[in-house]
Amino acid sequence: MIKMNWVKLLSPHRLGKDEPDIVTPGRSPFLQDFDRIVFSPAFRRLQDKAQVFPLADNDYVHTRLTHSMEVSCIGRSLGTAAGARICERHDLNGIQPSDIGAIVAAAGLAHDIGNPPLGHSGEEAIRYWFKSSTLATEMKKTMTQKEQADIAGFDGNAQGFRVLAKLQMPDNPGGMQLTCATLAAFTKYPVESYVANRPSGVSAKKFNFFQSERELFRQVAETTGLLKYQGDTDDYCWCRHPLAWLVEAADDIAYRIVDFEDAWVMGIIDYSELKELFMKFVEDPIVAEKKLKAMSSRELKVQFLRAKAIGALISEVSDAFDQYEDEILSGNLDCPLIELIPNAAPLAQIYERSFADVYNFPRAVEIEVAGYELTEGLLDVFVSCVNEVADAIREQREPLHRNKKIIQLMPGSIMLQKDPTWLNNHYFRLLTVLDFISGMTDSRAVALFKKIKGISLPGE
Repeated sequence: MIKMNWVKLLSPHRLGKDEPDIVTPGRSPFLQDFDRIVFSPAFRRLQDKAQVFPLADNDYVHTRLTHSMEVSCIGRSLGTAAGARICERHDLNGIQPSDIGAIVAAAGLAHDIGNPPLGHSGEEAIRYWFKSSTLATEMKKTMTQKEQADIAGFDGNAQGFRVLAKLQMPDNPGGMQLTCATLAAFTKYPVESYVANRPSGVSAKKFNFFQSERELFRQVAETTGLLKYQGDTDDYCWCRHPLAWLVEAADDIAYRIVDFEDAWVMGIIDYSELKELFMKFVEDPIVAEKKLKAMSSRELKVQFLRAKAIGALISEVSDAFDQYEDEILSGNLDCPLIELIPNAAPLAQIYERSFADVYNFPRAVEIEVAGYELTEGLLDVFVSCVNEVADAIREQREPLHRNKKIIQLMPGSIMLQKDPTWLNNHYFRLLTVLDFISGMTDSRAVALFKKIKGISLPGE
């Protein structure tokens, strides 16, 4: 059985650099990855992107920023616990359990960095626009099948890799130049958008890089020694990096437990229901009940139960990772780790309850529906603008005054000026517009839409 090798998997080599960095004692390359992500503008913008409840008026409800930080914390605990066992079994050339924890923490911190405004409805709105817009219909004629598949299935995961490997620090080859270990752990779906014989299993249900970053991910995959799926020819399709399983589990734990807590804060579920479900994760219910009775408020009780649930799930997931390590290293695991733990059933019950009434909460649905109009409206304006300006330059005429002004609103227009390929490349143009729109915060997207549609004017 062919297996991935931990020494290669934990490569500190930085994407875009020819020579390895000098490792500084006390600050590993993976901790530097974490810091680079924290200080990036793309991460900062997550403070005004919705987790579940877009444009919420409750200070307690999570945003993508707080969610990402919690995923990172859970990931660090999972990675360190799994790392202790990995380091016991393998000679890793000085790698410590804390290094493995730092990789998972950094990847978890960045896992939502490519998400467009207004939650997953933003992704779906982009897909719908590309399917239904007459503008898109014309542009498809010059795009390859795989380029079309990128936009037709637009996904925040692929946009996230583009942000990390190109858009942030665009003057550098490899963008932020994160380590290949962190980038591979970040990539939950190491498959391109169109694959002739798509593998089954959770690792290939989405895609994690566009055609524009195809070769960058190939460098990451080859540096870390990811296994390619057998039988694929020119398609780029690899098995998942083992630590990506822990990043996925950290995200699953955070959004299932903490989103449920947010639902209680919003008054969607009762305390009694939350307590009943969270108590299923508690190791000693009698002791827990005594502590709950001594607490002075419901808020403290909910926080206590949430902490107990997360702690139990971290322990169970790290045990499952240890148990299934051989299947993971050989690329044969095909379901999330949270489905392989003793408390899989109550965790699934929480998700089913959330899917029915939390994620479909009326206010969230209303804003998501409005988000379709907003996203499609922005795409119509900026894509038509970029197309007309490109046509004008090719025809050696002056662009429309309106479009000359609109294009100045796009930071990406600098990229258009630097790279003349956009004049004849509809795929490149679309990605540039999508970089601009998906990088907006929720509030910025709403405000800009109102202004360009004349609903409100600057200063109002």
